[in-house]
Amino acid sequence: MSKTTLAIIAGVSAAAGASVTAAIYSSRKQRDALPLPQSTSSIPSTKTSSAPLPIPAAPAQPYKEIIPPVNPNGLFQYGFPGPVSDLHPTLSTTSAFDRRTRNPAWVAEHITPASLLANNADRRHSYFVEDESIPSKFRAKLEDYRRSGYDRGHQVPAADAKWSQDALDQTFLLSNMCPQVGDGFNRDYWAHFEDFCRRLTNDYPSVRIVTGPLYLPKRDPEDGKWRVSYEVIGHPAPNVAVPTHFYKVIFAEDGKTGGNVSLGAFVLPNAPIANNKPLKDFEVPIEAIERASGLDFAAKLPMQRRRRLCDEVHCTIIVREYMDRQKNLMGDSPARKSLSLTI
Repeated sequence: MSKTTLAIIAGVSAAAGASVTAAIYSSRKQRDALPLPQSTSSIPSTKTSSAPLPIPAAPAQPYKEIIPPVNPNGLFQYGFPGPVSDLHPTLSTTSAFDRRTRNPAWVAEHITPASLLANNADRRHSYFVEDESIPSKFRAKLEDYRRSGYDRGHQVPAADAKWSQDALDQTFLLSNMCPQVGDGFNRDYWAHFEDFCRRLTNDYPSVRIVTGPLYLPKRDPEDGKWRVSYEVIGHPAPNVAVPTHFYKVIFAEDGKTGGNVSLGAFVLPNAPIANNKPLKDFEVPIEAIERASGLDFAAKLPMQRRRRLCDEVHCTIIVREYMDRQKNLMGDSPARKSLSLTI
């Protein structure tokens, strides 16, 4: 990986230590060239030789002919251990849940100019609720967040689903939440970032966003080794992992069948971030998020259809107070860059 790419990725953690994120992406996937196959048999010489010809090795026994004396698959008569992703579509979201961390692995949403202009719901009528589609022993509970010091942070924001009260209510399921730092992040920079995503619909007729948590390593100052460490909250027993970072992968579609898709990938630390911090400091290659999360976001999107979002629009946030954001959800366009502008 180039030093430039490493610098971009290291910027992800600037608010909480630049080295946090850089570790996970410190090396690019290497594809070593396969060695040329070496012949295991010798070519007979036309000259007479007293040396015996090599005896060819017996072919390996075909796997299908091996009758094992054991049956590991017999375990399934008692149940399938997992992992289970708890894929859960709702009116406003589609998500996969991580039972180990009690957080979503990813939550996807789709916003359009029409969906954001519709105002058929009132947040005052929505309440945080446990997701009963997830088994009780694996799901996050309301009590887990009580006096934890963390916000119940929406992955898909409620403001993106005001086209229906039912759709809005479903964004308050705890399967759409992660523990987030409140002041300086969830109620500030992260909210401004969500506003940026909404404003993209002024330039693109269709915007799809995938949001989720990350748990990234940090170098131990004592021994120099990298370790993943995160807090766990919950009551009476700690159950819910506190992510070290959050990501968003943005697909801004031009609306044409087989058209171009502008991709944006960002990773932000779960920590207070100054409002004057440039959003582009948190931009990373989509492959970096895939490698850190174990997820694959755009495997079916051909390279020739891909565009870089921050080459198409100005990736900047607009700082607004909370009430101002509620009054104007879509806000001003991020503004397209001039084609003549040097990137």
